[in-house]
Amino acid sequence: MPEAIRKVNIIGHLNPDTDSICSAIAYSYLKSKIDPETVYEARRAGAVNRETAFVLKHFGHQEPALITTVTPQIKDIEITKQSGIDGETSLFVAWRLMREVQIDTLCITDHYNNLDGLITVKDIANANMDIFNTNLLATARTRYLNIIETLNGTMVLGDIDGAVEAGDICIGTTPSAMDGVVKKGDTVLVTNSVESQLFAIERGAGCLIACCGAEVKETLVRLAKESNCTIITTPLDTYAAARLISMSIPVRAKMLDHDIINFTMNTPLEVAQQKMSKTRHRFFPVKDREGRYVGMVSAPNMTDPKKKHVILVDHAERAQTVDGIEEAEIMEIIDHHRVGNIETNSPLYYRCQPVGCTCTIIYEMYQEQGVEIPPSIAGLMMSAILSDTLCFRSPTCTPHDVEVARSLAEICGEDPEEFADAMFDAGADLTGRTADELFNADFKVFSRGNISFGVGQGSYMTEGSRKDAEALLEPYMEAAAKAKDVPMIFYMFTDIKNQSTDMLCYGAAADIVLARAFGIEPKDGLAVLPGVVSRKKQVIPALMGTLQTMEQEN
Repeated sequence: MPEAIRKVNIIGHLNPDTDSICSAIAYSYLKSKIDPETVYEARRAGAVNRETAFVLKHFGHQEPALITTVTPQIKDIEITKQSGIDGETSLFVAWRLMREVQIDTLCITDHYNNLDGLITVKDIANANMDIFNTNLLATARTRYLNIIETLNGTMVLGDIDGAVEAGDICIGTTPSAMDGVVKKGDTVLVTNSVESQLFAIERGAGCLIACCGAEVKETLVRLAKESNCTIITTPLDTYAAARLISMSIPVRAKMLDHDIINFTMNTPLEVAQQKMSKTRHRFFPVKDREGRYVGMVSAPNMTDPKKKHVILVDHAERAQTVDGIEEAEIMEIIDHHRVGNIETNSPLYYRCQPVGCTCTIIYEMYQEQGVEIPPSIAGLMMSAILSDTLCFRSPTCTPHDVEVARSLAEICGEDPEEFADAMFDAGADLTGRTADELFNADFKVFSRGNISFGVGQGSYMTEGSRKDAEALLEPYMEAAAKAKDVPMIFYMFTDIKNQSTDMLCYGAAADIVLARAFGIEPKDGLAVLPGVVSRKKQVIPALMGTLQTMEQEN
């Protein structure tokens, strides 16, 4: 049987650009119309840049929720739905429940299902063996109801909702044996001996437990009432009652209530397994997003997690996607870049076309499925095409991109050229921006074999904004290379109107690679590349080819 699909995340690449975000939103809308039974959700794999934020706000869309990993999480495994128990529950009842459900750990929760602690069968066993702790009933303020449930007893006199407030547990055999032993407030276990019962009451016993089904005479009951002594009878003999009474204390007295290892629904399984290996416990509480207890998990639950279902848009490179992609079920890839190095375990729908933007492909899919494009979705798709094609100036732009963008502009009621100017201006605004924010606005890592490098790009309408960006990023390049863990990085400051790029480089031999790739010697790590505006079509192939040639030479 194929695995049931709960939800499909539609995700663009890391450091998302406008096409990556808008493609995810547009495609999730289309898929929801085609397959309304399945939940399709657009997600982002990084912070939204200013250009994209401008587009989303203009067309009335919220940022997609962030996703950083698709590794299996606690919510992807079977959770044992064992209800929590009240802290006043007796150890005896807890132990009996453990046997019934065949689990050795129970969680203690409050009335709102907040986790207070947990109790294990080992904790109960330790309490049962603690035979020298004779004041444990009073210390735990044990309810009489617990004592009655544990001893299968009957309340003869007293408040069933009351609790043991003081004293020790004593065995009352004969008055002479009890003399000097029984004191005020003690819980005394006696038989049917009237003398022993009377002696315990006269010595101020707080609770008299008559074993072996013994009756307590009415005169003693009246005397006990005057002395504020509770009376309980039990069919158990004195030995059994003495052994069991310690099991009437509430679980809150023995529960673990600090440093509890617990997980949320979003905890990665790998993290959970590491924590599990460092403790003696076998079962672990799970909380929902509000912090409420929902159940428990153990190591065996983690052997066969459900895979997350994802659709990738605007990328097919392993280095550009979220963590854990190899553990997810990739259902589709919709892209307009080179075929990358993502491997799958099963066949999938793969659609890659040599056009300037992923949204151009998605537009075709809307047409093929006969789904009407809402104006707000059309606006996002138009924006993505304008961004990726630099308003039709990029060599990656095809006549089909232009045709689709203008069709979408009619639907959303925008002038493409005027909107593109406003969009690029918003993206180039450096007010309050850090070097890290600007660098990561559109940065991708590329790899093939042993070759790995990164290329970022920013698009600018004016020389002033471009130069300001260069001045901000130039001193940051070293830190960026370390943060991205790549040997060399390149950053494109693209002049949209003049169709050129200032290329900044950093890393061992990066200037040599840049010089050989474009035939221009960099000066202070910067090379001016007339006519170069496309990362995908003009820069990546040139850098990749040069690096492969240099690797062969060495």
